[in-house]
Amino acid sequence: MSEAKGVDVSIMGREFRVSCTDDEYEALMSAVSFLDKKMRDIRDSGKVIGVERVAIMAALNIAHELLTTRSGGFDFGDFKRRINSMQERIEQEISEQNELF
Repeated sequence: MSEAKGVDVSIMGREFRVSCTDDEYEALMSAVSFLDKKMRDIRDSGKVIGVERVAIMAALNIAHELLTTRSGGFDFGDFKRRINSMQERIEQEISEQNELF
């Protein structure tokens, strides 16, 4: 097994240093690319403002996709309703914050 080393990655123009082995490098780069695209798509939709909120929405979307692929007794309809409810609340809060400025 190869030794872990620091790798610099960029997500939405921000630089991060991540530890990984040579064996994990390709998978890491795929994950970085996937996350970067998800976050840019959310940001570009114009509905979510702020890197932190974009990251949270991307995480929720990715978690939803992951859980959707696992079908073992999980109530997908309820989960989707909960995600939509959270997204509506976030959008409402953002809307109210935008009115302050």
